Amino acid sequence: MIAALIVFAYLATVLYIGIFAFRKYERKAGAEEFFVAGRSLGPAVFLLSLFGTNMTAFTILGSAGHAFGNGILTFGLMASASAFVIPLCLFLFGTRIWALGRRFGFITPVQMFRDRWQCGHIGTVIFVLQAALLVPYIIIGVMGGGATIAAISGGAVPYWIGGAIVAIVVMSYVFLGGMRGTAFVNAFQTVLFLSFGVAAILFIGYRSGGFDGAMARIAASPDAWLLTRERVSPWYFFAYTLIPLSTIAFPHISIFCLTARRMREFKRTIILYPICILAIWLPCVYLGVAANGLRDVPAIEQKLEARAALASPDTPAEDREALRAQARGDDVVIVLLEHYAPIWLAGLLGAGIMAAVMASDSQILALSTMFTEDVFTYYGGTERFGERTQVATGRAFVVLVTAVAYLLAIQAPQSIFDLAVQYAFTGYAALVPLLVGALFWRRSTKWGALAVALWTAGLVIGVAVFQSVVPAPPPGQTVAVWTVGGVDILARGATGTSIFGLLPVVTAVIGSALLMWVVSLVTPPPQREVVARYFAEA
Repeated sequence: MIAALIVFAYLATVLYIGIFAFRKYERKAGAEEFFVAGRSLGPAVFLLSLFGTNMTAFTILGSAGHAFGNGILTFGLMASASAFVIPLCLFLFGTRIWALGRRFGFITPVQMFRDRWQCGHIGTVIFVLQAALLVPYIIIGVMGGGATIAAISGGAVPYWIGGAIVAIVVMSYVFLGGMRGTAFVNAFQTVLFLSFGVAAILFIGYRSGGFDGAMARIAASPDAWLLTRERVSPWYFFAYTLIPLSTIAFPHISIFCLTARRMREFKRTIILYPICILAIWLPCVYLGVAANGLRDVPAIEQKLEARAALASPDTPAEDREALRAQARGDDVVIVLLEHYAPIWLAGLLGAGIMAAVMASDSQILALSTMFTEDVFTYYGGTERFGERTQVATGRAFVVLVTAVAYLLAIQAPQSIFDLAVQYAFTGYAALVPLLVGALFWRRSTKWGALAVALWTAGLVIGVAVFQSVVPAPPPGQTVAVWTVGGVDILARGATGTSIFGLLPVVTAVIGSALLMWVVSLVTPPPQREVVARYFAEA
């Protein structure tokens, strides 16, 4: 419990930061202060908080768990693509969102869509879709927090209690501090989990035999494929390049873009973002891969045995679900931490892990902001009841969202990595054509936006239903459900669904882009005076 107590001390520190921000907020009461920190974040806090809010449990726990089961391929799938695509999106989309927000007073992306296309109820449809897609990402944070505290405490604190503690702490400082408290906490947490990467490599890597020893053990074993990408086709590999597109479509990232004090704050963020990604993804992927050669760790040996049993055709179907849960690698980093690091260091590094998994705070605040601005205020609530009631409504929504996410998280069947890729990332990547149309295409219409929203909702729901009906096959195997002319149209793999042999995100993005283009061309163009406000006329 010593390591767990250190983590609890960290949680208390985070809570204090949120309370401190609340005191500052009290002196500047108002919706704009609570929801976008008065549009006044400086360069350091903007960079650290923007990066921190995008690096959730998916990064530290999810990436290591995926690398444990898939090898060095994980870094190429996500980190390398993200280091290029995300800064590019911040440059192309983030700066324009900031400029329009400053000019027209937008607080949420839905407000921008409504004003750009003059679409009232269609904007509400977009809000509902964005809110639903953000819930899996919030669930990931609660899952990561519960797994971290349970593992660090050696099981003394159960998973469901650990998840509840994290949910309550996050809810408290978001409730009290709003965007300013969330930004301060994220800046502090980013410094902490970036330091975790260096410390993990130095202590865990060295005490487990070093890089050379770890790679030699894997190369000499039947698991040598972990050091290559031989199990993945080039098309499947490059399909992951579309996943980082989802970042700029996430409402919490779009809203964070509105908090910058000046346009120049984006410059430093865009330059340093790839370096920050390298600093956190490289050690996590390395530890996940290296864990495969550490059979002297009992918990790792049990995971490897469960994985081998899953791959065996003789394993009974009724045992596969339990084996799949045991083989899951989301807690690999924590297991290594517990085994190789001294107790005091395990606590400090555990706090670093908690810093990453608690980034769900921004998603919760984003949902609260969107509900109060895009539903409560839009339908007359603020005008009727006042701005104080608007903020109180946002806080009540924070409590509601956190409770729902917690209840779903304690029963989530998928790994953190797969849950994010199959639902949150796929859905938001499919919404990128909304931003492209609103920001860069004069001819785009509200009906094109509605078509994109309905297509995205239908695809994500279809994937969820399909995966609930068709059970996952053993690792490395794929079950074709719909085949035409020898081509697998729809298939179920161990990690999720594939369409034409690729991730659903490819079909989602291409379908959204085509629908925005075709439907906009066949429907009446937007009003000229509205277009003139968004695009400079000759």
